[in-house]
Order: sequence, then structure tokens, then C-alpha cells
Amino acid sequence: MTTTTTTADSFRLGVVIITMGNRPAELNALIESVRAQEGPAVELAVVGQGVELPPLVEGVRTVELPENLGIPGGRNVGIELFGPDGREVDAVLFLDDDGLLPRTDSARLLREAFTADPELGIVSFRIEDPDTGVTQRRHVPRLRASDPMRSSRVTTFLGGASAVRCKVFEQAGQLPAEFFYAHEETDLAWRALDAGWAIDYRADVVLHHPATSPARHAAYFHNVARNRVWLARRNLPAPLVPLYLGTWFLLTLARRPSAEGLKAWMGGFRAGFREPCGPRKPMRWRTVWRLTRMGRPPII
Repeated sequence: MTTTTTTADSFRLGVVIITMGNRPAELNALIESVRAQEGPAVELAVVGQGVELPPLVEGVRTVELPENLGIPGGRNVGIELFGPDGREVDAVLFLDDDGLLPRTDSARLLREAFTADPELGIVSFRIEDPDTGVTQRRHVPRLRASDPMRSSRVTTFLGGASAVRCKVFEQAGQLPAEFFYAHEETDLAWRALDAGWAIDYRADVVLHHPATSPARHAAYFHNVARNRVWLARRNLPAPLVPLYLGTWFLLTLARRPSAEGLKAWMGGFRAGFREPCGPRKPMRWRTVWRLTRMGRPPII
């Protein structure tokens, strides 16, 4: 891991937003919330996933893809709008197109966080429902998730409410486009941790986003299972692969999904072994120990 010293005011931020084109009002409101941030201007990039983009303010970098590449694939295209691995900026924020930055100090807090800690590679924001103020438990990226107002070091992050230092992409690679949707953040997080970077959950950096269920996506159960297998195949030392997958197999059964959901999950689980998952690079055992000391051993 290598870093360069820079000041908070000179630390350049870029934002990547992917969209299916069905939320033009929300997209433009999000862009305005980014433009309202204190300090130096934040660069903006919007990726249309197989759709024509609505009218946007001047200065936004855009691309309209001929097809939907999925969440990680679309975000990777957005990274490249800031140059190879995003090197025209120092960190890239990934924001959901129906989200909103309710505070104007978020960019400043991120600049200060990254410049104060040269080992900090990724920041995960707190996601808050704009109507209720509630942060869903699943949006706190740690096992002890009962207090969303507590910031901490973590082992993964929330993809649609995060910031990644561009040096991470150079050293650990970008998001796994093969995943299309589900677990792509953990794949990048594990590779970043293995490269020596740290990940923070910051409760004071807030993204407003309506409370939702991940199961609203038609491919949810299939992709969650398939990508869980891919995650293990790509990143874990061989002895941990059956332990990790066995644990998640039992946890899934214990959660008693619907018959339809379980059928889709089982199909995805099988697909995870049959289909190619991209390059394998097992994490070092010292990274396994690091994850364990942080309370998230890579068997759960």
C-alpha cells in the first residue's frame, strides 16, 4: 500500500451515480445535494444503464451504455469517467440515484477523514430513511449492528452510500462486474483489506434513502447465493471455502425463506460452482486473522 500526503482542501472527490432512468426527479435532487456540498466542487459522473439519460446540469460527466451492466459493472464504467482507476480524483463516492445528501458537510468530513488517516481506503455512510429517521440494521456493516450511531472500523461497506480512495482500485482492482448485483462490495472490501487498507463506518456521514427490502429485486435470492459462492471461490484460502459456504447454507435454512425463494437460492448456489467467477486470488492468512480480530472471521 502506498499513499501520498495531501491536504483536506486539495483532496479531490468524484461521485458516480448509476441510473435506470426511471427516477429523473430523484436523480436531479441528488445531484443538487452534491453540488451544495461545502468546500471545493465535487465532480459528478452519471451512467445510464441501457437507457437515455434525462436532462442534467452542465458539467456532469455522462455515458449511456447500450445495456444494463449491473451495479458493479456500471460503477466501474463510472470510475473510468474520471480517468483510469479514477485517478483524476482522489476518492470516488458511489451514491444510489434515489438517495440524497441531507447535510452540506459530508464532502468535508470525507476529505478530512481520508487525509487524516492515510491507511483509510473505504468509508461506508449511515443510511437513514428520510421520513422516519430509521437506519435499517442491515445497513450497518458489522455484526454488532444495534447502534447505528456508533462509528467504527468494519470489514465491508454499503455500495450505494460509500467512498473509495482511488488508490484502492489501483492496488486491489475495481468491483467484480461478473457479480451484476449482490456481495460485490464485500469482494472489493476483502481485496482492499488484504492490500493493507482500512474501512470505516461513519455514522456522521449520512445518505437519505427510503427504507426498502433487498428481496424487491427479482434476482435477489439467486444472485445472493451464486455470488456468495463466487466470493469464497475468489478470495478465501481453500480450507475456509467449505466452512464459509456451509455456515451460510445453514443460516439460510434457519431464516426459513419462502419455497420460491429457497428454490431460487438453491439454483444460485449450484450456479456458483458451475459458472466462472473471475480470477482467484486467496487472501493471506494474516488477513484472515485481521478479519477475525475485528469480529468478522471469514466463515460468516
